[in-house]
Amino acid sequence: MKEIRVTFPSGEVRNYPFGIKASVVAQALAPSEPPLAALLVNNEAAALDERIIIDCAVEPLPVTDSRGAFIYRKSLCFLLSMAARELHPDRRLIAGMAISNGFYHFFEDEERPTQAELRALESRMRALVEKDIPITHEWSGWADAARYFEDRKQLDTLLLLEHRNDARIPLNECDGYRDLFITPLVPSTGILRTFELRPYHDGFLLRYPHKETPDRLEPFEDDPTLYAIADEYRKRGKIHGVRSIGALNRLSTPQKMREFIRVAEALQNKKIAEIADRIAERSDKVKVVLIAGPSSSGKTTTSKKLAVQLTVLGFRPVIIALDDYFVDRERTPKDANGQYDFECLEALDVEYLNDQLVELFAGREIELPTFDFKLGARKPSGKKLRLGPRDILVMEGIHGLNDRLTPRIPKEQKFKIYVSALTQLNLDDHNRVSTTDNRLIRRMVRDWQFRGHSALDTLRMWPSVQRGERLHIFPFQNLADAAFNSALDYELGVLDVYAEPLLRTVKPVSPEYAEASRMLAFLGNIAPIPTHLVPRDSILREFIGESEFKY
Repeated sequence: MKEIRVTFPSGEVRNYPFGIKASVVAQALAPSEPPLAALLVNNEAAALDERIIIDCAVEPLPVTDSRGAFIYRKSLCFLLSMAARELHPDRRLIAGMAISNGFYHFFEDEERPTQAELRALESRMRALVEKDIPITHEWSGWADAARYFEDRKQLDTLLLLEHRNDARIPLNECDGYRDLFITPLVPSTGILRTFELRPYHDGFLLRYPHKETPDRLEPFEDDPTLYAIADEYRKRGKIHGVRSIGALNRLSTPQKMREFIRVAEALQNKKIAEIADRIAERSDKVKVVLIAGPSSSGKTTTSKKLAVQLTVLGFRPVIIALDDYFVDRERTPKDANGQYDFECLEALDVEYLNDQLVELFAGREIELPTFDFKLGARKPSGKKLRLGPRDILVMEGIHGLNDRLTPRIPKEQKFKIYVSALTQLNLDDHNRVSTTDNRLIRRMVRDWQFRGHSALDTLRMWPSVQRGERLHIFPFQNLADAAFNSALDYELGVLDVYAEPLLRTVKPVSPEYAEASRMLAFLGNIAPIPTHLVPRDSILREFIGESEFKY
């Protein structure tokens, strides 16, 4: 009998029969508490029921690992969709955005579920958990998979299959219920013990535990800003008839795609104009517009497009770069790893910035600084600035919403804008396009285009970027006067042209391969869109290049 060699984290090597299940191999690992979500096989996440057919190195992937936590959450969504199919076979349950350690869900008919319905749904989920039913990864022929989803009216999933011509379609299966395989799921329903359903607006939240506390839920903290953004764009998506990747893929002709792009860009420009109108309404008091948002949310282009709209209204916007107010390198704080922490507020000379703002708003002239990143020092720029009666400052940076950045500026003189990229698209009813994935793909393309970074470089630095966002941006997003969604419903088709070749450069010898592999599988569902269709003033040009704006 043919054998394979399996190398464990300890360095031990064992021989197993060809085609051994990952779950059997996992038994040789130290007992896992909390349980395993999956197994890393040559740095790729594998469901525990998968068969191993090559020599490989394996590592455990517990639910406390960020990748394991992702699998746990996706498995909860699978469990919910399974229970909803049993109790409401004629209603389409649709997954929405993540809010406060939970996924927003709603029924397509937009009838708000009653408390009794939610209790019944949660009770059915818990009954499935108690049965500890295996969740398996299986394969189906294309025609059989299409027939299954058509019979069960999973129409968005059926649309995804229209873009795929694979002879074999991967599925997740549990007790006769099937869904398209997007990622490995936990090995059985019995693992999914920590969750709750909570009423929320017109739907409900499927709440999940934080990866560091997998056996309990954190207290609920509402996020009205994010919900308002998502709800607005979800309603627009319904009007245009494109709420999923499959529906986007159906815009197969250049004429249809041009029209869709034209409308998407016009809606976004209209929103920026509305924000400019709100600023104008407070122009007797507002002196500075502060723009903040997470990485790759399009803050820079948003500030430039807002400046255009303010100019239309008769203002003279003056854009100031917060990067020029960094403290000298020797004064820059360091993080726990001894590296310079350029994202913390203390990396900026807040006192000097406020001195200059107070001078400007008092009508006096200042000389703007410039920061020499090679020398790691701030120096005079020679550029003088005095604000006139129709001038307004526009400042973009990660700390813009934090009042500790501008403690000497009265609240009424500030207008804060939170920018994010919250796509309203789903892959299908049960599989959400992650906002984080959307931004990561933007960042990856921009890093390669303009900074000489590989996809591997971006993937390696992304966890650090996310930590900075959790500390310095997300806690302040609900303090914004206005929120702007920079996501464009067509953008993933454009970014796919760049991102797929970049992700394929990440090899299985790198720990980041698991993430690259997951994202490649996700992007494989998206039809590419030619870049020449993207307008020159689009926010998307900040990432793919050839923008009419200068950066």
